[in-house]
Amino acid sequence: MGMDRKPRKGGKGRMAARCAARGSDPRASLYDEVTAKIISQLEAGTFPWVQPWSAAAACPGLPRNAVSGRPYSGINVLILWGAVIEGGYPNQDWLTFRQALAAGGCVRKGERGQTIFYADKFVPKDEHEQGQVVGDEPRAIPFLKRFTVFNAAQCDGLPERLTAAPAPLPEREQHWQAEALIAATGADFRIGGGQAFYSSTLDFVQVPPQPAFAQQIDYYRTALHELGHWTGHRSRLDRDLSGGFGSAAYAREELCAELASAFLCAVLGIVPTVRHADYLGNWLTVLRADNRAIFKAASQASKAADYLLAFIDAVQLEAAA
Repeated sequence: MGMDRKPRKGGKGRMAARCAARGSDPRASLYDEVTAKIISQLEAGTFPWVQPWSAAAACPGLPRNAVSGRPYSGINVLILWGAVIEGGYPNQDWLTFRQALAAGGCVRKGERGQTIFYADKFVPKDEHEQGQVVGDEPRAIPFLKRFTVFNAAQCDGLPERLTAAPAPLPEREQHWQAEALIAATGADFRIGGGQAFYSSTLDFVQVPPQPAFAQQIDYYRTALHELGHWTGHRSRLDRDLSGGFGSAAYAREELCAELASAFLCAVLGIVPTVRHADYLGNWLTVLRADNRAIFKAASQASKAADYLLAFIDAVQLEAAA
């Protein structure tokens, strides 16, 4: 799988000033921490986005907050998928210590939580004031905040609605949901040949015929990977698709498409079997060189998956199942 690829002056704000006084950026250690964990998983042969669940232990899907039902996105998907694998949890439902108490339950003594992250921006008061004086837009300062969550299986006393056993997977592989999504995008999607790729110059996707795949379910994972690249076209999400094969930019885009495919497979209930070890070296090189790379790739992948899913609603997906 792959692609062809032919400061403003002024105050830094209170938070930036405090960081400068300490001589370090508190976000850096968080980026280092998560990146190191992903690298160690890859080095150990674990690809948390390829098959993010055990058929015997966990239901497929995106991790979600057990109370609100809201799915997590970006880097938090990878973190929580890895935690499900490591802990052997039977679901993808997570909640905070306080949410467990508010729901009438509690986290069992001795259980360890999983750190996830919330990224946003804020505009300091002095930036607002300076912007009003000079007529410029105030500069927003990014921040990264930690949260600790626990899997529902680590809790006792939760109401049944938060602990109900996941529905068993259907015996038939859910091919038609992926077919419906591919058709709904309206992409120039071509079947044939012996290679899978996205042409950024001619804006089309091509994949080999499904019978050419040793495990036919992997046809859909491959198709969704290439559609992940397709979302990066300048008329869509406008990512940098200029990197040549083997370059860092190429590896970053491949990682984005790989994660987008994994996210989509989770939503559609597809459990692929293929692993692309040929990209592993390039991914590790990128991750070791930039502790923010996995955060950016996961964020871009979530946007790509959301972009594709927007073409088809839940009713259509259920009808195609």
